[in-house]
Amino acid sequence: MRSAAPQLSLFADDASAPASPTIREADFSIRESARAKRLSIKVFPRGRVEVVVPRRTRAADVAQFVRDNREWIRQAREHFAREHGHEEFALPVSVELPAIQRVFRIHYVEQRDFKSVRWRQQGDDVWLTGPIENEAKCVAALRRWLAVLARYEYKPRLLALSKLTGIDFERMQIRAQKTCWGSRSSSGTISLNLCLLFLRPELLHYLLVHELCHGRHMNHSRRFWNLVGKYCGDYRNLDRQLGDSWRDVPVWVGLV
Repeated sequence: MRSAAPQLSLFADDASAPASPTIREADFSIRESARAKRLSIKVFPRGRVEVVVPRRTRAADVAQFVRDNREWIRQAREHFAREHGHEEFALPVSVELPAIQRVFRIHYVEQRDFKSVRWRQQGDDVWLTGPIENEAKCVAALRRWLAVLARYEYKPRLLALSKLTGIDFERMQIRAQKTCWGSRSSSGTISLNLCLLFLRPELLHYLLVHELCHGRHMNHSRRFWNLVGKYCGDYRNLDRQLGDSWRDVPVWVGLV
């Protein structure tokens, strides 16, 4: 379960918490995770900060954890500011998708009598037709296209890995989440982020293996990681890289 709240609510039961410019300047979201064993902090390319907490964590403990790590947060945000600080929002004229090793040319066609922007793909060309002066509608159309493309590209890969591992899944769904690359429910539904398209092929492969293996072990136990390692030998390194890969998602997608 994910909940978002203004940063100052972290100190709701800790009125004596000292003020900190670094903390007060950040916008935090707090995500409660049944799988988390310890508190952790994620900083995303546009400066957004997420605190991941195990269930039943006291607000005072979260507040103290953030204070203890405020220097790390500041440095991480400065790092991303240097990389993305001058990156302005702009609709793309091409979209590179390393996961499937393809580059698409994007064409914009004005059609004022359309209420929404529609997309059409032919080969490596994608046409957006409609009120294209409306950037939000163009982005919505691009994300719809990415979702369809992601389903088309992920499904055969997932089925092949399912056959290889002998691990079944009930169904696959595509999502556009800001904090999660993928997940598997207890009912066997595997959810995959459309933004995996922007990552390297080996990271997509690792994520698919990871979520499939949760069909045997709905945890991150040693047996789970041993199973992942059977089909993805470099999983430790890839798992670390995956956590930093939000920087590879373009700003226009609107999820970073």
